[in-house]
Order: sequence, then structure tokens, then C-alpha cells
Amino acid sequence: MSGGSPFSPSWFGRLRRHFTFRRALVNTGMVIYCLALLLLFDFVYSTLTAGEDARRARIPNPVYDHGFAPDFDGYDIWGEVRYRFITDSLGFKDGSVRKVPLQAAHRRILLVGDSFTEGIGMAFEDSFAGLLYRAGEERTEKVEFLNAAAASYSPSIYYKKVKDLIEKGLRFDEVVLFSDTSDVADEATHYFCIDDDPKYRAHCGPAEGSRQSGPAAVKPRFFEDYFSVTNRLRVYVKQSVQLWLGNRRKSINTDHRVIGWTIPGFDVGHHLDPLGVEGGIARSLQNMKALSDLLAVKNIPLTIVVYPWAQQIAQGDRDSRQVSIWRDFCAGRCKAFINLFPVFFDAADADKNWYEHLYILGDDHFNKNGHRLMFEELAKRLF
Repeated sequence: MSGGSPFSPSWFGRLRRHFTFRRALVNTGMVIYCLALLLLFDFVYSTLTAGEDARRARIPNPVYDHGFAPDFDGYDIWGEVRYRFITDSLGFKDGSVRKVPLQAAHRRILLVGDSFTEGIGMAFEDSFAGLLYRAGEERTEKVEFLNAAAASYSPSIYYKKVKDLIEKGLRFDEVVLFSDTSDVADEATHYFCIDDDPKYRAHCGPAEGSRQSGPAAVKPRFFEDYFSVTNRLRVYVKQSVQLWLGNRRKSINTDHRVIGWTIPGFDVGHHLDPLGVEGGIARSLQNMKALSDLLAVKNIPLTIVVYPWAQQIAQGDRDSRQVSIWRDFCAGRCKAFINLFPVFFDAADADKNWYEHLYILGDDHFNKNGHRLMFEELAKRLF
């Protein structure tokens, strides 16, 4: 006889393999079905909540090179993550689209700085500027914090923008300027076309101009824009793996192109052409002096704040040249000089995973915890 009994061991084996294959096929189909549903719902959610693309809100400005479009409500992308981005009627990053009058009955403090102060990668409420704003609103005697910062600002722009705001009639009681370590590099290499000094305007050429791409050059990032939930999950898994491998820290020990001017003996090469390190410092001081003189005439106090990049903490640069330059500058010129290097170094001394806890992984900027630490220290000194 051929074929064997229908209840033989070989028959049972074939039957088991058949059902195992069917079960695997059904399970695979369910996974694909659930994944398709997730992507569909994510696409619908991301599309409905997308609003406008905040990369279009970063616009050129003929007076101070670049800034933000007013009354903007949308999303921006920093790195691989999309986050909410809103500006007020002044074109300042804010918590809501609101009309900000040029004058107010309560006390006002104008915050000026670059991407750290803008709070790049963070929704306004998670940034130290947003935390200061909320704390100021909750006080019995209200203090309003206005955030005039934007990515890639430096002393040339600090001066020209504050001057422009004053000339347009904006009234504020104090300027708190967050001097970033990248300022010297920016002054050595950019913004010559807006400088009042002829010797710097001589470097203005066709390649000079806004460092912001402007609306026409915005490139779509389809996955980040239209699958934001899935993308956040992907980034979380990716960062968790990289955190476990420890390779997100490597750049803070090797990439010193921007902060290299603060490291004794470090050769910055041609990264700070055409002015070089000392030329960048001289131009920074000149424009900051112009700003302090302007504010002095208007009887507006100036406070300067310095804080460390992750690379500076990794280098143990506790009394950085960044600190000494602005500490010396503030003598006789500033209401206060606030050095937050010790605060961040103390946090690093107490936590071996300080980088992961204070900075965006694989980046130089503060995460929510870093912004919270900035806020807590500033609140002690500014209220």
C-alpha cells in the first residue's frame, strides 16, 4: 500500500507543519495589518496637526540678518524630531500667537541670545525662556519675559536687533544677554554686511548674507512631517541603542571646531577665517560695547549670562576664556554678570551621566533638564 495511514506519524507531521505555516502567515498578516493601521492613523494625525512649516518662519532681515515671521503657529524640526513652534506679533518665539504691545505697565525683561536661548528643539514651555515667562506671569508683581533670541545670533546681531526694537518703540526695563561660546566664531566668519564698521563691511560679498535658508529654500522632510509619532518612536529606539553603546558622547570629546578658540593651544585652522580668533574676539567686544553704550543712554540695565557647552564640561574648562572675557567686559558696564559654568560643572561632578541628562543626545543644546537647570538658577538672580 502507498501513502500510509491518514493517522500515521508522517501525516501528523505534515498536518502540524501546515497549521504552523498558516499560524505564522496569519500572525505576519496581523502584524502588517496593525502596522498599516498605525501608519495610517499617524499620517492622519500628523497631517491634521501639522500646521505650517516653521522652517518657513525663519526669514531674512535687512537690518539684523535674520529672525522669525510674526504670528506663526506650526511645527519646526531640529535633528530628527518635530516640535511645536509659535511666534507672537513681534516675531519672538512664544507660547501663543498673541498681540504684544510696544509698551506695558508691568516690568519687562528682554532676553537676547542664540539657539540655546531660542530653545531650539524645544517647545516654548519647555525652554528656560518659557519657564521664566510662566514664573513671571504668576508673580504678584508681574514680570514679562520677551524672547528676542534666534539661532546663529552673535554680538553684531544682538546690537543691531536691540537697536532696531528700541527705534520701533518697544519698551523694556532690562536686557539679559546670553553670550554663547559660538559668538566669537560667528563674529569671525559672518554678518559683515550688517556691520556699521567699514573695516568689517569690507568683507561683505556675494557669499555673505543670511545664514537662514529662507522660505524658498525649505526642503520637505516627509517622514518627520507626516509620520511624527512613528518617527518619535524610531528616534527613541535609535537613541536608546546609541546610548547603550555609548557612542553619542564621542562628539563632545572630538568636535572642537566651534569652541576650539577657548582651548589653550588648540589650532582652529581655517574654521575662523577671515578674522581668526583674536579678530573674532575684538569684533565681539566692539559690538557688545556698542550695545552697552546704547542701553546706557536709554538707562536700560544690561546683564550678561554665560553657560557651558557639553564639550567644555568634557574638557574640564571651568574658568573658560569665554567666562573671563565677559566677566572683564561687565566690570563697570553691566548690572550683573551671571556665570553658570560652576552650576553645570557641579551637576556633572555629581552625575556621571550628566551629558545624557542635560543635553540633547548627539547635540550641543540643552534638553528639558538642561533648560530646567538654567531656569532654576536664573530665577534666583532675575526676580
